Amino acid sequence: MPIVGGLDIHRKQLTFDYLDTVTGEVRRGQIAPADRVHLRAWLARFAGRDDAAFAVEGCTGWRYVAEELAAAGIAAHLGEPADTAAARGRKRHAKTDKTDSRHLRTLLAEGRLPECWVPPAQILEYRALLETYHDLRREHTAWVQRIHAVFFHQGAPALGEGTLRTEQGLAALRAAAAAHLSPGGQLQAATALDMLAAIEARMEVLRTQLADAARHLTGAKVLAARLYGVGPLTALALTCWLAGEGRFSSSRKAVRFTGLDITVWSSDRKGPPGRLSRQGPPVLRWAVYEAGKTHARASAPDHGYYATVKDRKNSKRAALSEARKIVRQACHILTELGDDALTAA
Repeated sequence: MPIVGGLDIHRKQLTFDYLDTVTGEVRRGQIAPADRVHLRAWLARFAGRDDAAFAVEGCTGWRYVAEELAAAGIAAHLGEPADTAAARGRKRHAKTDKTDSRHLRTLLAEGRLPECWVPPAQILEYRALLETYHDLRREHTAWVQRIHAVFFHQGAPALGEGTLRTEQGLAALRAAAAAHLSPGGQLQAATALDMLAAIEARMEVLRTQLADAARHLTGAKVLAARLYGVGPLTALALTCWLAGEGRFSSSRKAVRFTGLDITVWSSDRKGPPGRLSRQGPPVLRWAVYEAGKTHARASAPDHGYYATVKDRKNSKRAALSEARKIVRQACHILTELGDDALTAA
């Protein structure tokens, strides 16, 4: 790599630092504003060269930077944010954009960059859809909780568990709001119901898209067929984040990537031990946890283990244990499939 460099990504500018290993010349500067057009124009200086490589950190914005680098014929290397920061060592000077870009360039030049997998464009699109669906699910839960909070705050009778799931329940809710809530409370409840209707309509469209994608992706199709409790959405999430040739050397690392492993005590941390790390994609963590909860059914193949953990601890611990098992099993299956997991079924 005669030209090796680093790009530090920010919303307003991209800071670059690259070295021409033939002449020993180092160039530094900024690309502003940070968008495709200006980055593409800056990359024009490397036109016709196939010996350049740049490292970027896997933070928000890396996708368009990596795509533009690839389009310009430049090798893009994606650095894992936490490990890249750890490779800096003990901080001795103020951290700036210039030092960040130089740090990335140095790690890449020395072959020490902790690299992330750069998935195909279609997998990135599926990830975006899954993240949107997850956001809508969270918003849906928040609006339901707001309705319950308004009723409790104004001393109205408590709503039933499934009140919002049927037309009869919704009619009863509106009647209860008219009878027990103030005009402001009624407006709050009506607004929440309107928002829920809009969210549910959008979720239904997304759910259909995701289910169709899962049926046409080899890895997702195989996982849904072989793993109990893993439906189309969970299978698609597992494939989008865990598939790929040589992604993980062990299933334990896949569990760690998902954020379901238990933290341990460390002298340089203030947080209490014994909690989930919660690192990695929240969508994947949510999906496999929901899949783990299905083993509460008596017909589940691993119900005995689930019941044992539930009796010894609680149902949440049991679902988490099953979720870890699902991730390990999915990792083994996807490793067997290799890159074929990302092909059309």
